[in-house]
Amino acid sequence: MEEGLLKKTGKPLKHWVQVVRESQITKHSEIIKYLKSEHDFTHGFANFVSLKARSTDAASQDPTALLNKQYSKGKEHLKPIYELLIRQIKTFGTDIEIVPKNANVSLRRKRQFALIQPSTKTRIDLGLKLNEATIGGRLEGSGSFGSMCSNKIAIKTLDEVDSEVLSYLKQAYTEAG
Repeated sequence: MEEGLLKKTGKPLKHWVQVVRESQITKHSEIIKYLKSEHDFTHGFANFVSLKARSTDAASQDPTALLNKQYSKGKEHLKPIYELLIRQIKTFGTDIEIVPKNANVSLRRKRQFALIQPSTKTRIDLGLKLNEATIGGRLEGSGSFGSMCSNKIAIKTLDEVDSEVLSYLKQAYTEAG
C-alpha cells in the first residue's frame, strides 16, 4: 500500500499522516471523507492512511495480542487448529511471512497465498489464493473473503487439517512464489 500511495500521489505515507494530523480530524470515517474529497484519494488509500495516522492498523499492534483477541470469547478451542496449520505451513519454506491482523492471519510469500480466520465459535476458515482449482468437496468459493482469496475450506477439528488441506495450501504457496 505504501508503494502504491507513493506512486499515486507522489508523496510518501509520512507526508499524508502529517496532513491528517494537521487537519485535526480524529474520526476514521471523517478522515476518509476528507482524504477522498480534498485529496482525491480512493477509499482503500484513505482507509490505509487513516489507520496509520491514528496508529490503529494491525501493524501498529502486538502480534500476540492480535492472536489472543482472535481466539477469545468462545473461540479459544480453535487456536490449536491455527497452531497446527502454522506448523505445517512453515515446512513449505523459510520465505513465509505470517502477519496477524485484527480478524485473521495473512500468509504471504511474494504475494498473499492464504488467510486463517476464526470465523465462528465452531470453525476456522482457511482462505486460499489459487490460480485454478475446481470447487467441490471441502473446497468452496471464496465467499466473504472476496478478492483476497479465490477459495476457502472450513475447518472444525484438528483431524480436518489433513493431506487434502495441506495439498491445497502447498499449491497456493507454490503459486505465490
